[in-house]
Amino acid sequence: MGPNLTGVQNVLDRIDEIVRKCHPQTITRPSPYVEDRFVELLEAERQNKEIKGDASGDAGKAQASDGAGKTQPLGGARKANAGASMDDLRCHVSRIANKYNIDEELIRAVIQVESGWRKDAVSVKGAMGLMQLMPRTAAMLGVGDAFDPDQNIEGGVKYLAQLTDKYKGDVEKALAAYNAGPSRVDSAGGIPPFLETQRYVRNVMALYHRYREEDSGS
Repeated sequence: MGPNLTGVQNVLDRIDEIVRKCHPQTITRPSPYVEDRFVELLEAERQNKEIKGDASGDAGKAQASDGAGKTQPLGGARKANAGASMDDLRCHVSRIANKYNIDEELIRAVIQVESGWRKDAVSVKGAMGLMQLMPRTAAMLGVGDAFDPDQNIEGGVKYLAQLTDKYKGDVEKALAAYNAGPSRVDSAGGIPPFLETQRYVRNVMALYHRYREEDSGS
């Protein structure tokens, strides 16, 4: 049995809470012990809605991560792209959704799970930006700067649309391929038996349905 790290984790979570209150745009330390808790994704979404001046901002990937927070700040290297507000990003998502015939709510759910709308997010395996594009995937999609929100979103949505077409509209398979790679989905004949990919698909789909309910009721 491993050491009980509950006390340590509680202290670190408290530190993160204090930092978020003092600096709401700070990208916080990833938490490997709680990253799969869906309730935290919902809380992150609520906090993002409260940040009006900026979207404080993990696609291509079990190559990369399960999209639940395995990110780290890039520092000040991309401050030129920090001016896009949440409203700007939402408008861009809406426009790109129409262009590629993908539900806007699905794109928003992917971005939330991938990066929490953090434009400068970088995963431990190198996935970049809002929709967490791996360098090779970004190059394949013609994305010159994966930290530019417009380029990143369009590239990620284009890739998601390609995967949705490949799997004949099966959104869960497309999401699994977005996270784990199409070859793994093809080999498994469906969602691969990887815990992180299964969590990823479950979390994105839960947010997707929640957003659709909210939008239909507004």
